[in-house]
Amino acid sequence: MLERAQDVPSGVDAVKAIGTVSKDDYQAVIEPLIDDARREGRRIRLLWECGPEFRAFTPAAGWEDLKVGIGAMRLFEGCAVVTGIRWIRESTRLAGFLMPCPVRVFDADEREEALNWLVSLPEGPGVSHKLLTESKVLVVEVEQPLRTQDFDALAQTVDSWLETHDALAGVVVHAREFPGWENIGSLLRHARFIRDHHRKVRKIALAAETKLAELVPHFANHFVQAEVRQFGYAELDDAVAWAASPPTP
Repeated sequence: MLERAQDVPSGVDAVKAIGTVSKDDYQAVIEPLIDDARREGRRIRLLWECGPEFRAFTPAAGWEDLKVGIGAMRLFEGCAVVTGIRWIRESTRLAGFLMPCPVRVFDADEREEALNWLVSLPEGPGVSHKLLTESKVLVVEVEQPLRTQDFDALAQTVDSWLETHDALAGVVVHAREFPGWENIGSLLRHARFIRDHHRKVRKIALAAETKLAELVPHFANHFVQAEVRQFGYAELDDAVAWAASPPTP
């Protein structure tokens, strides 16, 4: 069975697996939790506990877990798994790389540390962006590792613009350092964002102070149709002006 725990900080949902977990348990506990989050317009920070009293998942529960997970992945902001069971720890670490949210495994006696980690997660997207409507340029400020929800927010802004316009003049990425991706899920979401939008962007400027930035224009030219150019981190205005200018014949 599954039990909801109440002794957790505000903003955290906690579920404990006891004995054998069935499909009915998912429908009685997990689905209402997800429905509540959707109705309240909030994201889920989940503490999942599997203590020594846990026995197994039924096959139907495994399928329900997969079905629910696929339908609600974007709602999760973080997941902490607290368990001393080896196979759960190992499988969670493997699956965590594919999740769109950060996933961490804690030992059975580290419940408090797991709760503190969930509470400490940043709220909302870690990347800010602004669409300069006059110049038709999207400016993206990057400071934290790239997350799935960052690309969801970017896609929403770009898609709304493209509903009434043929294309964006340009995109300017402003980053002192490239922080990387939060996990493989966010990397895949990044690739999907490029796949869905690169034909609608005429120019891409990278304003950054990093050795990696010198390689990006050469690498990106093989994958996007836009013109790509590098600028220094302090040359943001120049980058925006270039991105807004007509493409090179």
